[in-house]
Amino acid sequence: MNDEQHDPVERLRAADPAADIEPRDGFADEVVARAAADAVRGSGGSPVTDLGTERARRRPGWLQVAAVAASLVVVGAAGYGIGSANGSSTNVADGAAPPISLQSGADAGIAEQGVMPEPATGDAKLSAPDGRSMFAPYGGGRNHFSASGLSTSDTAAAAYGFDARAASGTDAIAALAAALGVEGTPQLSFGTWTVGPQDGTGPSLGVSIDGMSGFWYSDPRINPWQCADAAESCEPTGTPPSEDVAIDALRSLISSTGRDPGAYEFTSEMWEGSPTRMAQAWLVVDGQRIDQAWTAEVSDAGLFSVSGALAEIVPLGDYPVVSEQEAFERLSDPRFSAQMTTLPIAMRDMPVATEEWTPPTEPPAAPTAGTAVSWPVNEVEIVDARLGLASQWQPDGSVLVVPAYEFTDAEGGTWSVIAVAESKLDFATE
Repeated sequence: MNDEQHDPVERLRAADPAADIEPRDGFADEVVARAAADAVRGSGGSPVTDLGTERARRRPGWLQVAAVAASLVVVGAAGYGIGSANGSSTNVADGAAPPISLQSGADAGIAEQGVMPEPATGDAKLSAPDGRSMFAPYGGGRNHFSASGLSTSDTAAAAYGFDARAASGTDAIAALAAALGVEGTPQLSFGTWTVGPQDGTGPSLGVSIDGMSGFWYSDPRINPWQCADAAESCEPTGTPPSEDVAIDALRSLISSTGRDPGAYEFTSEMWEGSPTRMAQAWLVVDGQRIDQAWTAEVSDAGLFSVSGALAEIVPLGDYPVVSEQEAFERLSDPRFSAQMTTLPIAMRDMPVATEEWTPPTEPPAAPTAGTAVSWPVNEVEIVDARLGLASQWQPDGSVLVVPAYEFTDAEGGTWSVIAVAESKLDFATE
């Protein structure tokens, strides 16, 4: 086993359903340039090589600035803020409500709407029609929330948890390997179960010992992004499969593991120019998609990449839930770290205004006496509240699926906070 497979960060990257999707040329530079112009203007970025030589050979390397860009781009519940998706979603579970995430857009890793519009090439500025920067409202800190007509009634709602231990035995892992056509006996090493060759010569499976028994599978033999040995780069070839073919491949896999495909809602998208198609399977609980999906990538030769949570969820009974009004007040309480999880509609759909950046020739003038201190505050009017479920990692690594509120603002953006009453919250830091 090589050093990359020992590294938990590399295993996490391998499990990333967007790991094989690269931003278009210059995307990361443009995002960072808008957020930190003095630091990156004029920089083309530098390739990162610590993602492993195999991925570098398959596709152009990620830029270091992509990590910074990810922390600045807030997306809502399925895209990764990269490229543009074509094709519509296919629902087979009666139109469940979208997932709710308690993570920021950079950390959520899920999305199905609200992807940031793709800027034009060059040093572009994303701006509103009146010329104001659209970057400031994306996230953070200084927001003034207002609302009216929210319910003041407390309630209770079901909570769940992932049973990772039940999915971590050799029998469960061997069954998944068999369903994927991976030959071999599960081997435990450095906190990961592996099946199949780990040298890129054939299909392989990895399952982490974590709170969801997260797994990832790949078959380099049919990966259109895989370069030939000794090739520094290559252009992928092939025709992407149809939406139905991609979804059917994932549905069949779920069925072969003993799960009921009818308990999932399936979606699919394809990035422009890609020879592959993505498909997702979202478990539906209490009428809502859970914010952890199985994600597959399918080429014209078949399913070659899958990741997801092998653990199934179990009921934990009802938890006390605060009222809509009390949850709204949590939006302004730093203890609850309200997250903007979907961009306002105006930011998602507006045309991107571009202008050439002109390098400065002198610094700004010195402030004058009495100059007002700039302290922008975003006015956010909440117009709707929805109670649902969101996953939450515990200090011991276990994962709960707990009640959470999603608030929609007047501009179409969404904000999420945990809905569980304080009597069932542990605020300890250790």
